[in-house]
Amino acid sequence: MMLRKLRNALPWTAAGAAADDKPKSSTRHPKDQASKLKPALFLISFFAFWLLLLYFRFDPRRPDAAIRGPLAINLTLDDVAGTPPDAPAACRSRAAVYVHSLPSKFNSDFLLRCRSLNIYTDMCPYVSNRGLGRPIPPVGGVGGGGGGSWFATHQFIAEMIFHARLENHPCRVRDPARANLFYVPFYAGLYASSMFRELSLPARDALAVDLAEHVQSLPAWRRRGGRDHFLVLGRTAWDFLRLSNQGPDFGANSLLDLPAVRNMSVLTVERQPWTGSNQHGIPYPSYFHPSTSAEMQAWRQHVTDSDRPHLFSFIGGPRKGPGKAAIREDLIRQCGESARCELVVCQPSSPAACHEPARVLGVMAASRFCLQAPGDSFTRRSAFDAVLAGCVPVFFSPHTAYTQYRWYLPAGDPGEYSVLIDVGEGATRLGVEIEEVLAAIPAEKAAAMRRRVIGMIPEITYAHPNATELGFRDAVDVALDALLEHVENQS
Repeated sequence: MMLRKLRNALPWTAAGAAADDKPKSSTRHPKDQASKLKPALFLISFFAFWLLLLYFRFDPRRPDAAIRGPLAINLTLDDVAGTPPDAPAACRSRAAVYVHSLPSKFNSDFLLRCRSLNIYTDMCPYVSNRGLGRPIPPVGGVGGGGGGSWFATHQFIAEMIFHARLENHPCRVRDPARANLFYVPFYAGLYASSMFRELSLPARDALAVDLAEHVQSLPAWRRRGGRDHFLVLGRTAWDFLRLSNQGPDFGANSLLDLPAVRNMSVLTVERQPWTGSNQHGIPYPSYFHPSTSAEMQAWRQHVTDSDRPHLFSFIGGPRKGPGKAAIREDLIRQCGESARCELVVCQPSSPAACHEPARVLGVMAASRFCLQAPGDSFTRRSAFDAVLAGCVPVFFSPHTAYTQYRWYLPAGDPGEYSVLIDVGEGATRLGVEIEEVLAAIPAEKAAAMRRRVIGMIPEITYAHPNATELGFRDAVDVALDALLEHVENQS
């Protein structure tokens, strides 16, 4: 009805033209005709206003429009890093990995509610591109940006990257009868972080219990009772050990306490170093995901050639708790007072300072030593950022690296690639002057340590999942070889 009135009121419509053909009264005033057009002009303006509002509110070209809802997230890798994978390359390992197909509630369903996966962070940008995150400009001029080798990758997303990498891995087999390793693609880290505030313990554990029941029903499980099966956790083991960890309840579930899961191997960014015999440390993901050995070599050359004017640096913020807080405060104080230390303090008011990849890697690539104080737990993603930047890591606990990542650390003396200032459990002060310790290391030895660190870069890096002929072993390749050896030794 409204449109009909509008059409009849407009003088250039057919109805309006027909009305004009009728004889008009000589007593009609021009103001009467203008008054008839006012409703039409009002309606036109009203509709035009709403069209403009809708356009600018939901313009898909705006950067923030791409993350308004989960349907806008790129969950595949077809649009990044050039082309999708070609035919699989030849497998250069004895590992033959079968990827179980799980009900979507154990993995992909989490991505559809990405805004509620973390109580602190909107995870929608980070679960895009199969967990690589959003493309960023190339760092140091190496590798393609905008979907090439560099991404804003979240520190707790290794489970998604591992899954994507295994789906295209040359050692993947489609026939379970040919497999000697079985991957269970459960996004346990996303599950855990989404349930941290769940007060009901049965509800918090429900999906973990469902997973244990599901894998035990699989024919492949019965072959060896699950000893050839493995999970990948993007979060630390502490988030899955509520029953065996007798500390305060901070939201953990009981996944790793379940008997079925204890039969499996668990790859995690931080293992429980004392009793986690079925847990194996894997690197935190950094920002570099190369597709070729040429990209890897170019980056290693870049950090080899980098000028390093700073003796040492620290990127981090204060912590709560008597032990961690005191150690961090002492470390931040010493770095801030030293003319030879570059300090970047992370604050809630300026989170970009510690989460901008170019900034983080730039500081580390300009430093000879990078301090790696324990964070909320023993380990830090920053330790792997330091290695990627060719910066010798300085640890303050053996559990930050040495008891965690045996598959990835060079054999022999840890002093050949790192520095340990062991403050001991429960310490409230460093007890040493960091600058004095590091300045006492001869330049020749420091250079040799840096070369050793740069040699570690390929194996702690997660290659791009679309890569086929890498030309180097990445973190996933190392894990598969070591895991197969572990499984065979259990026989």
